[in-house]
Amino acid sequence: MRIIIVCYPTFGGSGVLATELGHDLAKRGHFVHFIAYQKPVRLNEDNRTIFFHKVNVPFYPLFNFQPYELALSTKIVDVASKNKIDLIHVHYAIPHAYAAYMAQKMLKSSKITLPIITTLHGTDITLVGKHPFYKNAVKFSIDKSNIVTSVSKSLKNDTHEFFNTNKKIKVIPNFVDIKKFNNQLEMCKNEDDIKTITHVSNFRPVKNIRTLIKVYSKISNQFNCKFNLIGEGPELEVAKSMAKDLKIKNIDFMGNNNEVEKVLCHSDIFILPSKTESFGLAALEAMASKNAVISSNRGGLPELNINNKTGFTCDYNDIDAYVEAILKLLTSEKLLERFKLNSYKQAQKYNIENIVPMYEAEYKRLIS
Repeated sequence: MRIIIVCYPTFGGSGVLATELGHDLAKRGHFVHFIAYQKPVRLNEDNRTIFFHKVNVPFYPLFNFQPYELALSTKIVDVASKNKIDLIHVHYAIPHAYAAYMAQKMLKSSKITLPIITTLHGTDITLVGKHPFYKNAVKFSIDKSNIVTSVSKSLKNDTHEFFNTNKKIKVIPNFVDIKKFNNQLEMCKNEDDIKTITHVSNFRPVKNIRTLIKVYSKISNQFNCKFNLIGEGPELEVAKSMAKDLKIKNIDFMGNNNEVEKVLCHSDIFILPSKTESFGLAALEAMASKNAVISSNRGGLPELNINNKTGFTCDYNDIDAYVEAILKLLTSEKLLERFKLNSYKQAQKYNIENIVPMYEAEYKRLIS
């Protein structure tokens, strides 16, 4: 099949998932064309089976904000026309599904059929989609997509509730390449006995960074631990300032990283206190690296992180509950090791080899 994938090219979960999906589809013999405003951070373009097409948005003084959706839909039409594309897979309802629908209509006038599969990842529904300015556009994009998937049962239910739509939504969860994490674990050696607690995110307010730093501070006052934070975003400077004011020892702000498995393999506990999280790909990557997980109980996280088995779930703003959960693991090596092993076993269920065929089956339904 010849497939277009449209995604955000950033370090966020949806862009990572879309990129890894494209890589695996190419290995399975498909031709994959990525379209975005810049090259996705994890994309390995080979010019034989994986291609990247940049959306260029020309500047016109007439517009306060340049019309990205128009440029995107035009690029989709161009790529689909020149490459005999079979289908388009967009990640996020807006603006991607919206632009894909416009492209679909433009191509129809040239007697070219472009079926649309839309994957909902979370904030397009739980944050952006709830805004009254965008709600109707999101619902329209969902209803006009030929197939819709979501990354968790929680997100599926939220979509039906928020938009009062009867659109059939298939749950296809996020995934990891277990082989990649296994290879890293085999090479990974911990040189000391100090426990490491790690967080990975794009440092948006929804990731609850301020609560995270307060938790780190309380743990730092009681245990000699290492605290790693991977990623960048709008709350990063706030986090650094808080860490300095609270005098947190052994804290390392590591920036963005394309190979998080090389850091996570040295970690023991992963914490994700998000205010909302439709799946939690960062947590899944930590589980594949044999980390016990402490997370909020919001959205799809309880589907992934099984309370009292792979880790603990807490109310997103309950600092004391997070601290208590971490202390349980730090004070019981036996419990920590059991949770780490359970996390790894849970991650194996989400292996890329199990999940990508689910997308392939939906593609075949689209073009049959």
